[in-house]
Amino acid sequence: MITIKVIVAASAGIIFGIILGFLVRKRITERQFESINNYSKKIINDAHRQAKTIKKEAMLRAKDTIYQMKLDFEKETKEKKGLLQAQERRLFHKEESLDKKIHLYENRENSLFKREKDIGQIEDNLKKKHVEYEELIIKQRNQLEKVAGISGEEAKKLLVLSMEDEAKHDSAKLIRRVENDARETAKRKAQEIIALAIKRYAGDYVAEKTVSVVDLPNEEMKGRIIGREGRNIRAIEAATGIDLIIDDTPEAVILSGFNPVRREVAKVSLERLIEDGRIHPARIEEIVKKVDKEIETSIKEAGEQATFDVGVHGIDSELVKLLGRLKYRSSYAQNVLQHSKEVSFICGVMASELGVNVKKAKRAGLLHDIGKIGIDDSILGKNDKLTEQEYKKIKEHTVMGANIIEPVNFLKSSYKAIYHHHERYDGGGYPDGIKDKEIPLSARIIAVADAFDAMGSDRPYRKRLSKDRMMKELKEQSGKQFDPEVVAAFISILNKREEK
Repeated sequence: MITIKVIVAASAGIIFGIILGFLVRKRITERQFESINNYSKKIINDAHRQAKTIKKEAMLRAKDTIYQMKLDFEKETKEKKGLLQAQERRLFHKEESLDKKIHLYENRENSLFKREKDIGQIEDNLKKKHVEYEELIIKQRNQLEKVAGISGEEAKKLLVLSMEDEAKHDSAKLIRRVENDARETAKRKAQEIIALAIKRYAGDYVAEKTVSVVDLPNEEMKGRIIGREGRNIRAIEAATGIDLIIDDTPEAVILSGFNPVRREVAKVSLERLIEDGRIHPARIEEIVKKVDKEIETSIKEAGEQATFDVGVHGIDSELVKLLGRLKYRSSYAQNVLQHSKEVSFICGVMASELGVNVKKAKRAGLLHDIGKIGIDDSILGKNDKLTEQEYKKIKEHTVMGANIIEPVNFLKSSYKAIYHHHERYDGGGYPDGIKDKEIPLSARIIAVADAFDAMGSDRPYRKRLSKDRMMKELKEQSGKQFDPEVVAAFISILNKREEK
């Protein structure tokens, strides 16, 4: 019984709880719905307010845009109006000037019309006078024929003949004057062209003879050659006496200096330093000293080879070294050592023809320019006009060469030959105007051989001469600059060789 009551009570409690929960949930749902509804209305009201605000802002912006467009339109209209007014003024001025010109042209036309009338009258008068003049000329001609006793045709022939003679004389004078003017102009133009050619060629030659280029494996090597704060480049310049130029030239360093021996030492030293890779002041000094010795050895070998090629032996070793140094010397674009060897060969042939000691002649020819060792390379390598002091210095190479070989006993026979090898046969003094009889035959032989070899080589101021031109110049200077006997012997040798 109790259990049934409990179950009924529990069931009643459950039903009551369900009903109460439903009622509570319903109330909560109604409140939520009311809250959502209020929130929705609030959102809608806010949206309406924002829309009104946006609309107002859009209206304001539209009004501003319209106002700005109006201002721009008015400004543009004003500018166009100004341009139209200016153009209208220009057109008005042009119209006025055109009216003035038309009026001026009308006046000119009227004046020209009047002039035409006047000219017509003048022409009529001229025709009448022309007829009168012709009648007078006929009367005068008849009178002249009566007085002279010859007809007009005969007088005309005489006049034509006299005019022909006079015209021939005048034309000959004119032709002579034109020829003289052309000759003077051609001479001046030729001098200008030669001067310009020398000027253009001189720069390239000086650059070629005073500059050496060392190739680099890469651009980074330039920085290593310069060294920290430039210590390496200073060490190279101090050790070699040559200037290093490091510029924008790709993978190359330029060595500049007038002394070709020192420049060769610097070039070889720098190439070895680059190959070795160790570039610092101590290493630089070591390499330069080693290369210096090697170059000295090569100089001696060049001198020995020159004496061997020419066939002259027994020359003092120090003199051989000086001779070898000529390998690195040039005078007017001609290598001095090669020039000396060629002069020596020519001297030997001419000495044989003239019955002079061949060995002594060849030796004197080989050593004739040894004095150029003492001349600054900046003067020897110069191709433009020399100063008086520089020219005097170059002239001294004969004296300097003679002084170099004077202490050597067995070369004393070559002393005068070297000293006088630039003397003129007619006594025109170089360097001190010694008379021709005081110039030894060996010096005269060297003079001809020296000039012939120079004429057969390219020089900055002219191209090499042909054989015929060289022989012509030798003949022209025979008895003036050169000994006629030596010139005749030399030409005879050339002719014999040509026949062979």
